[in-house]
Amino acid sequence: MYALGSDSLLVGRTDFCRFPAECKDIESIGGISNLNIEKVLSLNPDLVLCGSMIPQSTIETMLSLHLPTVCIIEQTRFDSLYSNIQKIGRLTSFEHEADSLNAVLRRRVASVVASYDTAMPKRPKIYYVVGFGEGGNFTAGGNTFINDIICMAGGRNVAESVTGWSISLEALFSADPDFIIIRSEDCETFCKTPPYNKLRAVKEGNLIAMDDGMLDLQVPRNIDAIERIHRAIYP
Repeated sequence: MYALGSDSLLVGRTDFCRFPAECKDIESIGGISNLNIEKVLSLNPDLVLCGSMIPQSTIETMLSLHLPTVCIIEQTRFDSLYSNIQKIGRLTSFEHEADSLNAVLRRRVASVVASYDTAMPKRPKIYYVVGFGEGGNFTAGGNTFINDIICMAGGRNVAESVTGWSISLEALFSADPDFIIIRSEDCETFCKTPPYNKLRAVKEGNLIAMDDGMLDLQVPRNIDAIERIHRAIYP
């Protein structure tokens, strides 16, 4: 909504909607699994936009209360970012702005892809940290839009053969990534935690820190992530 310039239409957000900083001035209706439907009703919205994480039961409740509700679903492939921008543009009567935004985003991606040889047999190997520690090791597999982002940046996802989000510690060390992408707030802990501190990428300081929401959500900032990854692996 902010990227489209349609933020003046916003009357509510969730606790997890924290970017850009100005959105914090908009009233929150709570979390995702426990949002306050009474609060939503009090805001008298003409339209409720939902993401893929909203429980089906919550959506059914809002529809039963005659709240016009549309779900914008995150898809597995990167290109669905453009179609979701177009959907929101149509729903908010900002279609021209949506087309313009998509054109700019596509040009930025094309500029990155044009700056390296896509036929290179050995691209830098990249591991994306979703979760780590005693609870298991989680990353983005080859069937995710995050895998597409890594590829467009000129890297190769070491988990490209993984379907889903889980990877074994043995597979991670066997892959021996050249670079590791990780959320900024997790970077220090990851680097100090055995056995991750023995990874070559950690020893060489080849970590690419990402702000929360830049890579883990399907949003226009994904292009910022593509550019940042590309600069890091092709300095």
